Amino acid sequence: MIFVTGATGNVGSEVVRALLEGGEQVRALVSSADDEALLPAGVEGFVGDLNEPNSLVEAFEGARGVYLLAGYNGTPRFLAHARAAGVEHVVLQSTSLVPLGDVSNAFAAPHIEAEEAVRESGLAWTFTQSNSFMSNTYQWLPQLRAGDVVRVPFADIPVAMIDPFDIAAVAVSAFNSSEHRGRSYHLTGPESLLPAERLRVLGDALGRPLQLVALSNDEAREEMSKSLPPEYVDAFMSIWADGNHDESRVLPTVQDVIGRPPRRFAQWVAAHADAFA
Repeated sequence: MIFVTGATGNVGSEVVRALLEGGEQVRALVSSADDEALLPAGVEGFVGDLNEPNSLVEAFEGARGVYLLAGYNGTPRFLAHARAAGVEHVVLQSTSLVPLGDVSNAFAAPHIEAEEAVRESGLAWTFTQSNSFMSNTYQWLPQLRAGDVVRVPFADIPVAMIDPFDIAAVAVSAFNSSEHRGRSYHLTGPESLLPAERLRVLGDALGRPLQLVALSNDEAREEMSKSLPPEYVDAFMSIWADGNHDESRVLPTVQDVIGRPPRRFAQWVAAHADAFA
């Protein structure tokens, strides 16, 4: 059995499905009993809180592995409970920012701390240090519901985004083979696209004449400040506006791990077009 945290999220839900398709028993962490209805048939829901590790002690019973999200309080205690229950292996959902080691970056810091905690836990581990997700395209939904114009920050920066479907495939491979233990995998998509190129692919799939308006960095900061704490706004400005991280490189990691190329953005759009209808 694998215990999956973040089981209803963009990546975690793909992990759950991939594990089920591989014949694995899955126990999924949900925040309330109502969320259990979001899980696929055959998945055992477990109500608990990652910020309260003591609420999860029973979740580890019979589990051989854990799929773990970063950024929560008490991760060392979570891992101690897992080890005491006989869990062998943790796959941590991390970020490509971690190798930079910038603990002043509010987005990178919790992932750096989580990787350190997992390394020190005594459990076997695998880290998926992924580029930005293709599912971040859902951030355009409010604008698309209002019309055909999408205002986009950092429009001149290409990114080799990755489909959560492929992150899940790597995670399942890690659980199923000891060769992936002690490995950090930088995961990218197969192509580096500008936001305008992604919007064109989406518009073609929807049959809509979508138009992109590029925000200045000052406008981007103002927009992000409406919904994000200042430290996260500073983190994203550092990454993208200041050029302190490059996600444009295409790496062969997914192909190397799972034996097939990662999915292209057009494939992600085809699989999720209903969400934009």
